[in-house]
Amino acid sequence: MPGAFVPKPVVLHTADRMREFVRDWRVSQQGIALVPTMGNLHEGHLSLARLARAEADRVVATIFVNPTQFGASEDFASYPRTLDADLELLAAAGTVDAVFVPDDREIYPYGAREAVRVSMPALSRELCGASRPGHFDGVASVVCRLLNIVTPDVLVLGLKDYQQLIIVKRMVADLGIGVRVVSGPTMRDTDGLAISSRNRYLTDDERDRAPLLHAALERVAAAICDGDGNFGALQQAAADELRAAGFVPDYVEVRCAADLAKPNGRQPPDELIVLAAARLGNARLIDNLGLSATDAANRHATDAANRGATAKP
Repeated sequence: MPGAFVPKPVVLHTADRMREFVRDWRVSQQGIALVPTMGNLHEGHLSLARLARAEADRVVATIFVNPTQFGASEDFASYPRTLDADLELLAAAGTVDAVFVPDDREIYPYGAREAVRVSMPALSRELCGASRPGHFDGVASVVCRLLNIVTPDVLVLGLKDYQQLIIVKRMVADLGIGVRVVSGPTMRDTDGLAISSRNRYLTDDERDRAPLLHAALERVAAAICDGDGNFGALQQAAADELRAAGFVPDYVEVRCAADLAKPNGRQPPDELIVLAAARLGNARLIDNLGLSATDAANRHATDAANRGATAKP
């Protein structure tokens, strides 16, 4: 039942074995949630597994470093692979029934270069896709395969990779895949930095500066909630601020939260999201911050109260 503790997950390496487990669960009419990962697990992944546990009777986590979502000059070869530690974490957490750990040939039987690919729409070439051509086609291709193997009722993704979340939702709807997509909040360190496997690429000095990315987004969001509609100027100021701190920004942009379309200036704050990607040393950091109408109302109420207090004799 949802929420039950699982002492130790079963580790499966082939699609056939994974499908056998799923068939057994289906016979007893148990719901299944899938949490896809590339391993090197951290609290962000564990929080998604807990969410999955609350959503379904059975939870499958996958650990697969997907070659088709890495560019030629990216960190596929050096991406941290920590399977033993990952399995220990999942066993201690008690939220996952099975871990699917395929090799490349299990996912791409004809090789990654000759694989059938899912071609995503224009959004996949914007934001992160502008500097990572083909990345989201690779993400969609592997997620589609994992959904086909595990056949879950629920797919659990994190909000930190917001563009990925929107694109996968688009694929699921467009291809008529019968899965419900659920998103979990971004987990952060106490200084605001979004937890990520790639944070380990940061030097000590870079780690001290890394929270400035989220702080820049907070300032953009606060300005919009205060009524500043000059998004271009806000984006430029944030990018300049990051450059001054040693970052190399890919982008800082305000978009519509529902579909990542460019805003027309008439949306209320709670329909917007601020997103950024920037390099700091060897790490490429991404983050986002949704705007809230409640936040905007509270800020305006506070400002009005402050003005009233100032006006008193």
